Amino acid sequence: EDPTAVALELDCRGMVCPAPVIELARHVGDVAPGEVVAVVATDAAARVDVPAWCRMRGHHYVGADDLGDGAVRLRVRRA
Repeated sequence: EDPTAVALELDCRGMVCPAPVIELARHVGDVAPGEVVAVVATDAAARVDVPAWCRMRGHHYVGADDLGDGAVRLRVRRA
């Protein structure tokens, strides 16, 4: 099994802070502990907000992938 596999991807393109993090908070419970949720966002603040949310909530920030279209995919492993 691929430990970096994304179990759930949230398309938050066009949403502005703090909406992508609110979506992440609403849906992180939809995956099992240890699984990865990805947030795809065009709001630059998400690059800061998602890792900060992970630190506050105890989840593991896996990393970001630039999608090349102005969006970034931020990956979070559920604690």
